[in-house]
Amino acid sequence: MKKIIITAGLLVSMLLRTTAQSSVVENTDYEKRKLKVDEINFVTSYYQQEGNRSAVTGGIGTEKLSDYANSFDLKLSKYDFKNRLHTFNIDLNVDYYTSASSDNIDPRTVSGASGSDIHFYPSLSWSVKNSNSRVSKGLTYSFSHEFDYISNGFTLSWAKASKDNNREFSIKASAFIDRATIILPTEFRTGTTGSGRGYSETKPRNSYTAAFSLSQVVNERLHLMAIVEPSYQEGFLSTSFHRIYFSDNKEGIEKLPGKRLKLPIGLRANYFFGDNLILRTFYRYYMDDWGMKAHTINLEGTYKITPFISISPYYRFNKQTAVDYFQAYKENLPTSYYYSSDYDISGMNTNFYGTGFRFAPVNGVLGMKHFSSVELRYGHYTRTSGMVANIITMALKVK
Repeated sequence: MKKIIITAGLLVSMLLRTTAQSSVVENTDYEKRKLKVDEINFVTSYYQQEGNRSAVTGGIGTEKLSDYANSFDLKLSKYDFKNRLHTFNIDLNVDYYTSASSDNIDPRTVSGASGSDIHFYPSLSWSVKNSNSRVSKGLTYSFSHEFDYISNGFTLSWAKASKDNNREFSIKASAFIDRATIILPTEFRTGTTGSGRGYSETKPRNSYTAAFSLSQVVNERLHLMAIVEPSYQEGFLSTSFHRIYFSDNKEGIEKLPGKRLKLPIGLRANYFFGDNLILRTFYRYYMDDWGMKAHTINLEGTYKITPFISISPYYRFNKQTAVDYFQAYKENLPTSYYYSSDYDISGMNTNFYGTGFRFAPVNGVLGMKHFSSVELRYGHYTRTSGMVANIITMALKVK
């Protein structure tokens, strides 16, 4: 963690120089055509979980996992000769995690294929907003790499606001083109491929998502948004190193359909009680053609203790049914065509609650003008399956 904080300090100091250089140019006649730094965000978090329902060992065994996540986000903007605002985002994300359950892919070794790993997922995005037509367009490219997959993502977006800017309709279309590496549990390996670690061929696993949203400012206190996000997945949707222990004591590996259609529908409502209190609410209904249905409710209130200090308690509840192919340890029938003991797709209730503390003084944090805010958040997560997790996050903003 000390290295993370030192790295954050170096990045912030370097970019503060960039911001300062941009401010020097602001007095020229060409200010609107100069690329300038709008905002810099650095987020670091630590996540830890415990449980005894690991899919790697057939629905039993440790789910112990720890994850150190770091995100660096740089936002730039400029106006072109037609007075259109162009915004550029550079987002770099790196996670380092250790997983006792994944280490059991090959329990004979000291460390399995993913006993620890680095997840790297940067993205680049560009958008342009025309204030005359009130239309915004955007393009995003994202990349993700982990020990068992590589993903390339592409997103197109379009939005149009009403004349009074109280209503906006937006559309997003995304495609994620993945290659999943087939890694079998040690007892199912018939040879030594991939340097003897059980790596086999790769298979496609692609996702296509559309998002339609309509936001409305009802009045100065109430803001509403409706969201529909249908998605379709195809390819290798199973996880090759998830074991299955059948009811007749035989063993196998997870097998799920090669297609999945999902339909989440959400409604967001934000209510401003005054200068000091905001209540944010969100409800989502989810269904898919694997048989899962879910309801999610999220509540978050932000209260300003002073003009510079705020506290934000939050709570999220989720209730879901199991997919048609899930059964617990030794409950899958050997005659079934599809089968899984992954508790992520089981029937369960989850609770996630915590609070955030934000400090944003006028003269900057610790008197540093561009260091606009710092926020700390803590969350506690529980499942009825027995899993428990905690996460602590620190976010720094430079403007």
